[in-house]
Amino acid sequence: MLNIAEGVESVARNKPNHPAVIEGEKVTTYSEFVRNMLGIASGFRKSGLPEGAVVGIALRDTARYLTVLYALARANIIILPIDCRWTAVEKERVARHFGASLVLLEPGDALGEEIATQTVDDEWFANMSATPVVEFPSGDGSAPLVLSLSSGTTGRPKGPLVTHRHFLRRYMTHWIDLGFTTHERYLCATPLYFGGGRMFCLSTLFCGGTVVMFPPPFKVAELAAEVERTQATSLFLVPTMIRRLLDLDDSVLAPLRRLRMLLVSGAPVTPEERIEIRKRICPNFFEYYAATEGGGISLLTPKDQETHGGTVGRPIFGVEVDVADDDGRSLPPGEVGLLRYRGPGVADSFYRDDEASRESFRDGWFYPGDLAERDEDGFITLRGRRKDMIIRGGVNIYPSDVEATLLTHPSIIDAAVAGWESREFGEEVVAFVIARDAPSPESLTEWCASQLASYKRPKAVLVVDEFPRNSFGKVLKKKLVEMHASEIREAIG
Repeated sequence: MLNIAEGVESVARNKPNHPAVIEGEKVTTYSEFVRNMLGIASGFRKSGLPEGAVVGIALRDTARYLTVLYALARANIIILPIDCRWTAVEKERVARHFGASLVLLEPGDALGEEIATQTVDDEWFANMSATPVVEFPSGDGSAPLVLSLSSGTTGRPKGPLVTHRHFLRRYMTHWIDLGFTTHERYLCATPLYFGGGRMFCLSTLFCGGTVVMFPPPFKVAELAAEVERTQATSLFLVPTMIRRLLDLDDSVLAPLRRLRMLLVSGAPVTPEERIEIRKRICPNFFEYYAATEGGGISLLTPKDQETHGGTVGRPIFGVEVDVADDDGRSLPPGEVGLLRYRGPGVADSFYRDDEASRESFRDGWFYPGDLAERDEDGFITLRGRRKDMIIRGGVNIYPSDVEATLLTHPSIIDAAVAGWESREFGEEVVAFVIARDAPSPESLTEWCASQLASYKRPKAVLVVDEFPRNSFGKVLKKKLVEMHASEIREAIG
């Protein structure tokens, strides 16, 4: 099976009435899912879209979205995920940059006249699904599948070109390291535009499991109730959502404790948070370090959290991880350097971006831009993004270290640390926190003085209501600093 849609077709032949997707009270069986998938794929082929064409998907997170994803894959058309929440200008910019032949939109949405669009409504879906099925060859796995954007909409977008073979190897790590099987009931609680949420849905369908659609926005208490209602077995969340769950009573969280796997990715959580998550939310809590360019990198299991809680675990199956200096030389365990990794599921370039490809893909390795160190047993400790590293008086300060300390304060819900230009030291440390109980910046500064070495202490701590984030949920630190520049100047003096 060298086209990912062939796996879903196999499931439909073997257990046609098994639930493929649950969406509220509606259940779509595998026979229904594949019938719709093949009809839509045939409709795309008959419309004149050639293999290798790029089609943007700017749809809401529904079962229909999943059907269209697999239909495009079956027709060997390149998928360009576009966040439906973006403005028309942002959608057009990305569609134009990647040369999209067509963009699929929700009813009521529109783009400029230069971009070909198609509204995906009930009528379109029904008509396309009823298209007489054409024959699709299997191929050799090298066909491009998806351009999984690895940055926000500001600046130049980057889209690693991921093939069917890359996806199949990533599926393999889901089976070997995460235990996904045909009995899985994966609850999708993150946007399908987001690489992690999309990947786990597609993987679950490929191996014959069931996807439960429960996309945001929702109240965190409703999430636990949906796990109970649908008897979900696995759930993937980002740290922000996990921290909101920790604010709930244990009685509300009870359904989550029976999950086979609670998976968190997108940003590290602190060792203290890991303990509380395993104790109060789910003992089967795993932390997955991944990137859109290469899929999973490392996994921190519940057992390893007890002994290596400050790390992001060890490399997953088939992935080789290394730490190197600026000249590409491997560094010994214990030294901080540039993380790089390679494996059969890792992309080898950014689509239509030679400059970014040369910077990130070098000598067979992918460099995600993270600073890290590894120990003798292979455990990886992240030290933040290289571009975020603060150099104060010639000393390297890793924002992740300061953020982890801030998050141990009982009133702090989230923290972001950045550099601020200083004539005396080159850079100063500034911290932004989201907090409960409204602590004063002065009290937080005093608390930092008791918890951090003098050179790591934030010169200013600002309490804010929210952090600006990109579509992947990552904090946009540059924008955060710009938004509060006047407050920083006043606090630092």
